[in-house]
Order: sequence, then C-alpha cells, then structure tokens
Amino acid sequence: MKKVFEPVELKNLSVKNRLVRSATWEGIANPDGSITKESYEIYEELAKGGVGTIITGFTSVALNDYYFDGMMRLCDDALIPEYKKLVDIIHTNGAKTISQLALGAYYRRTSGGYEQVEPDEMTAEEIALVKQQFIDAAVRAEKAGFDGVQIHAAHFFFLSRFISPAVNHRTDSYGGSVENRSRMLLEILDGIKNAAPSLHVTIKLNSSDFTFGGNEEEDALEIGRLLDKAGIDSIEVSGNGTSVGGIKAHVNEGYFVPFAKTLADNVSCPVIVVGGFRSLDVIEDVLNSSRIELISQSRPLLCEPDLPNIWMQDKSHISKCVSCNGCYRSDSHKCIFRNR
Repeated sequence: MKKVFEPVELKNLSVKNRLVRSATWEGIANPDGSITKESYEIYEELAKGGVGTIITGFTSVALNDYYFDGMMRLCDDALIPEYKKLVDIIHTNGAKTISQLALGAYYRRTSGGYEQVEPDEMTAEEIALVKQQFIDAAVRAEKAGFDGVQIHAAHFFFLSRFISPAVNHRTDSYGGSVENRSRMLLEILDGIKNAAPSLHVTIKLNSSDFTFGGNEEEDALEIGRLLDKAGIDSIEVSGNGTSVGGIKAHVNEGYFVPFAKTLADNVSCPVIVVGGFRSLDVIEDVLNSSRIELISQSRPLLCEPDLPNIWMQDKSHISKCVSCNGCYRSDSHKCIFRNR
C-alpha cells in the first residue's frame, strides 16, 4: 500500500514523500532571468511547508524569449550562482527541486528586432538551436545543484505547440506522424541525458490539447510511450486548459486522473498527476487504485504553502483553496485570500 508520507526512490531522485509542488508561474524575475529576493522567500516558505519535491516556475532556456515578462531563465552561465543559492535554500529546508525548462515561443532576429516564428516556418538550423538551448540549460541546472529538470511540453507553449497537429504542419522528419512531431522532445531528452547524466529528467505533457485539430488522449498516450521507451524518468500529466474553477473536495478533484491512470498502465516510468486535489483521502485513493506514483499541486500550495505539514498533523483537513483563480490575476501569483 502506498503512503503519501513515505520516502520514494526515482531515477536519480530520492524524495521524502509523494507530494510535488507543480511548476507555478510567478512572473517576478528580472529581465535577464536573475532571481529576486521575493522569489527566494517564496521557495523557502514552500520548502519549509513539507512538500517533498518543488518544481520551480517556468524557466526559459533563451534570453530572447519575449512570451512573458518576469521569466526566470537559465540561458547564461553567469546566472548559475543565483540558482545555486535557490537550490541551497530549498535543500536546507528538506525538499528536492527540479527546474522546469521551457520556451514560451521561438523568436527570430529581424532587421526591426525579433518576431515570433511558429514551428512550420522554422529552419532545420533553428530547430537545432532550440534543442541545444534546452540541453545547455539542463547543464546549467546540474551545475547549480538542481536534482532534476522538467521539459515543459504542455499548456501550448513552444514545445506543446511543436508536437500538436493543430500547429505543426511540417512535411519533413519533424512533422506529420506523432513520432515525427515528437522527434524534438526525444532529441532534447537524449541530449540532456548525455550532457547532464546526474539529473532526474521529467516532462510535463497535456493529456489533451482541448483544441480543434490538436492532440487527443490517444495521441498523448503514444507520445508518453515514445518518451518512456526513450528513457524519460517520469511524466507529469496536465492539460491544455488547466486551473479549472469550482473544485470541491470529494466532488470533482483530480480531473486529469482518468488519463493519468491509463498512461501509468502503459509506461514503465513513474507518472505524476496534477489537477484539483484538495483532500488527503482522495490523494491516497488515487495512489492506491492506480500505478500513479506522485501527486502534484499548484493553487493549494499558493493558498497554504504548509499544506503538507498540516496534513501530517490532521489527515481530515481540506485545502482552503476555493479555485477562484484570483492568484493568476495577482502580483507574483499569490493567493488573494492570504493575510486577510
């Protein structure tokens, strides 16, 4: 029987419990990707709160990624000391940490500056550049002491768009079939495994694009199988259109669980699932009625960063998060009800 608060051994990663803080956007980094004092404080509070693993917020692999303001970045060796400080803060407070490596969009330099380029228009050289950016960022993460990296291929950011037939209409080896559209993911995975072998390498995938002409669950299942065969260390299941409102404990928790259970039955690597968990007994039931190994949360840990510690003392406690999504409209994405 799986227990939430028990140590778990994964490839290159030993964690103290099965609870994961899913990567959560903060938007408060400096323009060069360096870390602010507030960010250090956010992650220190999370680590002290008892979660076993923290996946850091969206961390771009490129300096000329203009998709968001306030992105953390691992695009320059000069940033490594700042990220090492972040890792040390998290480790000192008892959690392991994974850097979520991402690209909002690919931007091509033009005479007037930069323009966003979709997968169909990218040259072979540009595809190779993006792959190398992910690999180089993983090497920096390893040097900074991160326990792992997460390849962000969900939520319709660059990699999610690249693997989606709603966006990718290429006719070369990077387009067409699911295997061809997934080629970039597999090559990034292989490159990271070779360049930074000490890291746990996970990936965040949509269970569905929920978009006309996009990946459906059968496509996502095939992508998961391809990644598993290629040696991915774990897969976190999400979806294109996250943060569902109106979540109530014991009513509609775990909205990505059905697909995650199917995926877990079809791959050998551990599966993590995010999406609307509010009660410990539901989490325990999901873990023990499936091959899912870990549960990740975002909004509840914005509302109560110490939720894991609370659950260790009171198993009946229900998350105070009311799924209003006000956090995503607030500065640094903090719960709007905290400290009121």
